This record gives sequence, C-alpha cells and structure tokens, in this order.
Amino acid sequence: MKQSISGIAASNGIAIAKAFRLENPELTVQQKTVDNASDEINRFDAAVAKASAELEAIKEKTAKQISDKEAAIFGAHLLVLSDPELIGPIKERINAEQANAEYALQETTDMFIQMFEAMDNDYMKERAADIRDVRKRVLSHLLGVTIQNPSMIDEEVIIIAEDLTPSDTVQLNAEFVKGFVTDIGGRTSHSAILARTLEIPAVVGAQRVMSSINNGMTVIVDGLEGVIIVDPDAQIIQQYEEKKQAYGVQKAEWAKMKDQPTMSADGQRVELAANIGTPKDLTGVLENGGEGIGLYRTEFLYMGRETFPTEDEQFDAYSQVLQGMDGKPTVVRTLDIGGDKELTYLDLPKEMNPFLGLRAIRLCLEMTELFRTQLRALLRASVHGNLKIMFPMIATIEEFRQAKGLLEEEKAKLANEGVAVNESIEVGIMVEIPSTAIMADVFAKEVDFFSIGTNDLIQYTMAADRMNERVSYLYQPFNPAILRLVKMVIDASHREGKWTGMCGEMAGDEIAIPILLGLGLDEFSMSASSLLKARSQISKLSKADMASHSERILALSTSEEVEAYVKAIS
Repeated sequence: MKQSISGIAASNGIAIAKAFRLENPELTVQQKTVDNASDEINRFDAAVAKASAELEAIKEKTAKQISDKEAAIFGAHLLVLSDPELIGPIKERINAEQANAEYALQETTDMFIQMFEAMDNDYMKERAADIRDVRKRVLSHLLGVTIQNPSMIDEEVIIIAEDLTPSDTVQLNAEFVKGFVTDIGGRTSHSAILARTLEIPAVVGAQRVMSSINNGMTVIVDGLEGVIIVDPDAQIIQQYEEKKQAYGVQKAEWAKMKDQPTMSADGQRVELAANIGTPKDLTGVLENGGEGIGLYRTEFLYMGRETFPTEDEQFDAYSQVLQGMDGKPTVVRTLDIGGDKELTYLDLPKEMNPFLGLRAIRLCLEMTELFRTQLRALLRASVHGNLKIMFPMIATIEEFRQAKGLLEEEKAKLANEGVAVNESIEVGIMVEIPSTAIMADVFAKEVDFFSIGTNDLIQYTMAADRMNERVSYLYQPFNPAILRLVKMVIDASHREGKWTGMCGEMAGDEIAIPILLGLGLDEFSMSASSLLKARSQISKLSKADMASHSERILALSTSEEVEAYVKAIS
C-alpha cells in the first residue's frame, strides 16, 4: 500500500529500485548441553564450510573490484578457518563438555583473542581481529542469522538503514546502489556526503523507514524534495520517471559548463574544487569540471581494513590522486579519526564526548609514529602534483607548530635519504573550532591557507550535535554568528596575502553561495556532483553586488532572516 515518508534531501536526483535493508544481526550465544556431540561437530563443520565459501566469493569479488591488497584480508580469514590449532580445541570442547557449537566457538575464540591481544608483536595482535571477524561469520550460520555484506550486492537496490557508518560506505558498489534512505542523520552525515560523492540520490533523517519498508518493496527516492514513496503504483512511477528525465536534462545543461572557468557575472574568478574520499572519486571530479581538490579525506584509506595502511600503500593512493589532477591544486587532509569515525583495529578508550575528545590532529600528535608515516607518504608523493597539506581540528597555534615541526623533520630525513620532495608544498589548517576562527589573524601569519570546515564549525559554535535529531534545529549554516566567523577568517587571510577555502557542505549550498561570494571566499569545495550547478549559479551572480549586501546580511538577527534576504536579492 502506497505511503509517503518525508526526510532531509541529502543528495539530488531520483531513484527507483527495490529496497535492500542493511541491518546488524543479533548474535547472542547461550550455553546449552547437546545430546549428541558427533552431530553437533557435524553442524559446526557445515557452518565452517558455508563461511569458507562466503569468504572465497568475497575475496574473489574484492580482488576484481578493488585490489588484491584488500582481498588479502579475506585470505587471512580463510587461513584462520582452516587452522587446526583453532578448530581442534573447539571440537574437543564440544566432545568433552557436550557443549553446543556456538558456546564452544565463543569460549575458545575468546581465549585466543585475549592471548593474541596480550602479545607485544603487532602482527600477532592483528590476528585477534581476524578471529573476531571469522567467529562472527561462523556464528551467523550456526544461529541461522544472515550477515549482510554490502560489497556483494549485485542488483539495483536502494539501501534502507538506520544509518550508514563510514566503514559500511566504503564497501558499497555505486553500480548497483542507486540511493540511500536512512532513519537518522542530516545533510552533513557521512552517508549523505558519500551519496553526493557517488552522485546517487539520498534522503536521510526520515525516522521511520526501517519500521515501514521491507526487503524487496519498490521504493522511490526523491533526493530533490526529500521524499520517499513506498510501494508506488504505476502512475506514480511514471510521474517520477518523467521527473528523473527532466532532472537529467537539467544536468546536461550544466554539463556544458564543464570546461569553463568559474567566473561571476562581473568577471571575478573563484575556484571550484571537490571533496573526495578515495582515488576512485577522481572520475567524478574530472567529469564535473573540478578545478582542484579542496579536501581529500585520507581517513577512508584507514577504514574497511584490519590494519593501518603502510607508507607505500598511502604513497600509491596519494600519487594516484596527484597525477590524476595533472597539476591542479590538491588539498590533502591528514588523518581525521575520532568522533563518529572509528577504526576497529585502533583500540582507543571510550570517551564521554568523543567529538570533543582525542581525535584528528590531537590523536596524530599523541600517536606520532602513525602521523609520521602519513607525512612521509605525502612528502614522497608530492613530486607527482600540486600538493597542499592540511591539518584538521587545530585549536591552538602550538598544535599547528608541532604538526608542522613533525612535517619538517620528516622532510629533512627524506632529503638525507636522497628522496625527492616538492619544495613548494603549502601547509594550512582546517578552521572548524571557534577559537581558531577568532584567532585567525594570529594563525594567518604562519599558515599558508585556511579551509573552513563548516560541518564541525557550526556544531561547535552552536553547541549542538549535528547528528542529534532533537537539536537539529540549531544546526544553522546561515546563523549570523557563523557568517561573522567566516568573515573573520577570510579577512584575516587576505590581510596576510593568504587564501581561504571552504570544504564543509555549506560551500555547495545555493543559499550560502551568494553570501560566500560576497564575503570574498577564494575556493568553494563540495561534492563533485554539486560543482556544475554551483558554477552555473555563480555565473549569474555579481560578486560586487553580493559584497554590497554583506554588511546588511551580517547585521541580521536570525538564520531565517538571512535565508529570506538572500532569496530576495539573488
């Protein structure tokens, strides 16, 4: 029966496909006594055989679609499943204790996990993570519970989920995943940002999709209006097919601007850059006429795997992006882990408020060897393009000096080793903490550039978690307090002959663009799918006219007043 669900329009476009529910299974183990140990061992062997067949398929598909290096993770899992030193004790426990297979598996693997985690050898510690993953897979078969693997989706679907974690998203295949629908989240949630990167429609924060949509139901996702239609009839499907076609025509018009420079109506040049997460995103940047990369989120290199990427692995990824951009500016953000971005293999203590805790540059300055490895890889790759390095979550000038000091140390080491490094790398910071914006005049004397990360700057300024639906009304990009901070940063950089970009989602917002143009923003960085639309909009705006309205806009009292004013003048 047809129903309509409203949410937040997070990524433009229309998608029509069947629903695929992405759920975390319940794998609770209870201790039981079995009547026949031999039959229970046979049941365990069958579960191991099924898990092995799954892993072989995943390994083959990963090697074909991603790389042999990523596929090696599943090769390690297969070795665990065939290791008699692990499998033997499980069967012995079933025999000796008449224990059910689930309990014998959990108790035995717990012992091995604790043993490996207590070792000083990093390689052996990594085996604990392999055992956890293998246990989860075998348990799912013993309990009759399906573990979904997003990377194995091989038909056109729309993902239905409570939310998507960053590690979920790196497994998705854009060829088959035609859209996202989530219960929670906003335009700045990672699932929304990924949807825009993949150029697929998304509606987030819809609150009741998991309770309303079953697997296989036909679903329409209207990422233009923020609407989901469940089980539509033929007439409604036809209406949305026509709307989808009209949007395609509009995109074709924007595409004519692909190779044009980004110029305002009065002939003022700005730079339109793209935000990316992996080298695979380069295609979208180039196809949409990106003039640079304003944010390369390197944390995606660290996700969806069992160990830290090596220096050479990182060097390969950074080199690929720099070469692909062919001399265009490429801003690479150093590792930004923490908050809602966790690494399963990085065992950090739980924090009461992780968004205000040990994350981003704070984590890197504590785990300096991890940081140095990334800096070396970046410096080695710098000869392949126009690299700019950006440190995230900088709160004090001392943090910047310490981070830059480590960069200079690694640069000197490479020089002593005879390794070539680009001598003209600009080093900047993300401005996402109010204290940094307020002290922008001090920072501007030492940094080469600023990039304003509005996603976090807004939530920290307004003291409102951007992922919390109950305070989402306080996530206000157009609040005059935010705009005044943005102006402070831009003005401070210009006084020192530096430049300011913006890599938060606000940079691609059609209400924000006229304001930012008037405030003098030098670089707008956004999802690649937003680039051509933004270029078209800027071409119709006079920078001088927008600047003449800036003082009035900054004097307004509310976000609603700002939005109404901009709509009236642009």
